[in-house]
Amino acid sequence: MEKDNMAYHETMDLHELLNLKTLALLKSKLMQGLVFDQELRALMQKSVEMSVVDIKQLQRLYPYSKTE
Repeated sequence: MEKDNMAYHETMDLHELLNLKTLALLKSKLMQGLVFDQELRALMQKSVEMSVVDIKQLQRLYPYSKTE
């Protein structure tokens, strides 16, 4: 077994995490237009920025995932 590749269940976990982070990003980004409280809007913007960083980090793992 190669050490550089993920197991199938790890690939599925990676996919699920990416879906979760992408949905959180979209929800925060869309809801910002509906929020009038500046503190809440700032928190939502922070969430967007953190989600972008998380997604980029997770995407770097894709070359190690099993697809076959």
